[in-house]
This record gives sequence, structure tokens and C-alpha cells, in this order.
Amino acid sequence: MSNWFVYNDGDTTGGEGTEGGIILRDEEHEQGARLTLKRGESFFAVSCSIRGWMDHTRFFATEVEAQREYLSMKPPLANMLENILSNGKGDLKMWEAIADFVRRYP
Repeated sequence: MSNWFVYNDGDTTGGEGTEGGIILRDEEHEQGARLTLKRGESFFAVSCSIRGWMDHTRFFATEVEAQREYLSMKPPLANMLENILSNGKGDLKMWEAIADFVRRYP
């Protein structure tokens, strides 16, 4: 997990997310993924993106659930970046990995 870093030196934490909510955690992977945990008025959300490939948001009723899922999503996101994009396995493998990820984390 050492390839994950606080996004924008932590400047986004405590600020408002693009679709609303207060950002509680915001990290980026050195190869182009971002994972953000937000608190809304009646929900918690975990948003993840891979630059140029996908944006995916999940919603939760409690912060405990959202924190747990935030942490569980980091390894598969890193795996997609490190084992598919960096090894040049092509678009089809990446889209298959994204589809698997979204099924696993609806």
C-alpha cells in the first residue's frame, strides 16, 4: 500500500467534494487512481476513479461501513493499476478488471 499518498497534500480534507459532502479522507495512487471518503447530510460515500478509465461511487448509512469499504477497495484498485496498466496488457483486460471491480463493489 506504499504507493498510496494523501491527495493534494491533504488540502482537500475538510473541504466540500465535487458532488457535495465533506471530505474525510482523500488519497491517490502514484499511477493515477484516487479514493475519497465523504460525509453528506444523511449518507457516507466512497468515490474512486482511475484517470481516463472510470469513476465509481458507493453510498453507505454509517461511517464504520464506509471506512471499512474504503480500505477494502484500495488493494484491487492498486492491482488494476500495477498489474494491468503498467504491464501494458491492453484495454480489454482493463475493462474486464473494471467490470469485475464494480460487480464486487456495487
